[in-house]
Amino acid sequence: MSTNVAQSYPYRLEREEDRAAAIAATLAAHEGLADKVRAESLPYDGAAGSSAWSWRCRTAGCAGVMHTAGYAREKRGLVALCDGCAAIALR
Repeated sequence: MSTNVAQSYPYRLEREEDRAAAIAATLAAHEGLADKVRAESLPYDGAAGSSAWSWRCRTAGCAGVMHTAGYAREKRGLVALCDGCAAIALR
């Protein structure tokens, strides 16, 4: 198996305020990233309540956490954004 199976499962629940702050800081730190996320996803409205899932980043050597950034435009699922390496993934 090429990846760790545990990386496919949620890491923890995070409060909406923490999720939004992490996304905002990551977007501000990487030029053009906000446009890319906007092109690939619809805005996240927190429909699941006052918390959202986060995941460990699956990029080799990255210790970041992937936060829910929106709903995928093309496929069914959530778009997640890593606060460490700025990777975008479909969850």
